[in-house]
Amino acid sequence: MIKVVTFNIRCDYGQDGENRFEMRRPLIKKKIESERPDIICFQEVVPHVAVWLKENLTDYYVAGCGRSKELDNEQMTIAFRKDRMNLIAMETFWLSPDCREPGSRYSMQSDCPRACTEMVLQDMENGKAFRIVNIHLDHLGAEARKLGLKQILQKMDETRIFPGIPVILAGDLNAEPGTDEMKVLEERPDYKNITQGIGITFHGFLAEETPMQIDYIYLSNPADDETPYKKSALKCISVEKWVDRENGVWLSDHYPVCVCMEWKK
Repeated sequence: MIKVVTFNIRCDYGQDGENRFEMRRPLIKKKIESERPDIICFQEVVPHVAVWLKENLTDYYVAGCGRSKELDNEQMTIAFRKDRMNLIAMETFWLSPDCREPGSRYSMQSDCPRACTEMVLQDMENGKAFRIVNIHLDHLGAEARKLGLKQILQKMDETRIFPGIPVILAGDLNAEPGTDEMKVLEERPDYKNITQGIGITFHGFLAEETPMQIDYIYLSNPADDETPYKKSALKCISVEKWVDRENGVWLSDHYPVCVCMEWKK
């Protein structure tokens, strides 16, 4: 079984009162230690939060790159278990007309650049490889979100590095089901929303805020089994949200979403 989590950890600038990051850290650490996911796709990881993750998630390799031109600011960080996963390849690319240019963006989006962290990982229990992409789409521009999703799917379709292995897309897409931009994924039958029906994923720390479902995990499997390193596909066996809250303190302003998958035989 492979356990994957998408977790918008909330950018930390000292805001949020009792839910500021320093107050949430013990609950986050306890939850991760108890659940022991194999892979965590974090969004909104500012540099000092990245340092905390590296210092405290000692069973994991933690990797990411800031989205700005200077490679600082928020990261789309992927943490994966040292004892379970082998890193074969990693790439950061920007959602923009020039995906290799740090800090680049589409003209119709917010001032925030958007980047993806992509990894090819090998399950050391059986040698099988798969691809995981950590995504955080623009919070203001619907057209930018649509272009970003099209760019990601095109990149997956055209990849020359381990083509045909299962693909996991995980992250905060800043769009609810049925919106125009989400149709980019919904119209691709080869990508299955394995978090469909999970319900609210963004609560904003306050019950009176408008709840939204904007966090997803999609899975695409290979069309054949000819390549030795893939051999079979992944299937989802369970989905849940992490809804933990202690003494008024939440894990984040999003519910982390956790899926368990296993290799088809």
